[in-house]
Amino acid sequence: MSELINTAHKDNCIFCYIEPNWIIDESDDFVVIRDGFPVTEGHTLFISKHCVIDWFELTVHEQSELNQLIISHKEKLTASDPSISGFNIGMNCGESAGQTVMHFHAHLIPRRDGDTPSPRGGVRWVIPERQKY
Repeated sequence: MSELINTAHKDNCIFCYIEPNWIIDESDDFVVIRDGFPVTEGHTLFISKHCVIDWFELTVHEQSELNQLIISHKEKLTASDPSISGFNIGMNCGESAGQTVMHFHAHLIPRRDGDTPSPRGGVRWVIPERQKY
C-alpha cells in the first residue's frame, strides 16, 4: 500500500504517494528513492514531501535541507562504489525544460570513467547542437 507523503496531494501526482519499500532515506521535507528508470547504477531521486512544482517553489529551508541530503548521498554512493568518479545533479523546472512530473524532484546521477565516449559538456546535452563548445 502506498504511503501518502503529503496531505495536499494532487490526485494524478505519482510522487504524492510513494511505496514505503522504495524509500531509502527521509528527512523532514524529502523522501529519497532510487530512480525507477536509472541512467546509471545508483541514480537517486530526492522528492519533496510537499506537492510543489519545482525548485523555485521550495523554501530556503527546504533548499538547504536538499543540499545536505544530496551531499550525504553522494558520500554514501562514493563510499560504496569506488568506480564512481563524478556526478550530475539535475532538476527540470517546467515543461520546456523537460519536466514531465510536476512535483519537485532532483536527480543525483553517479558517473564513471568511460560510461560515455565523450562526457564533455555534461548538462549542456539538453540541446545537443550546443553541447560542444
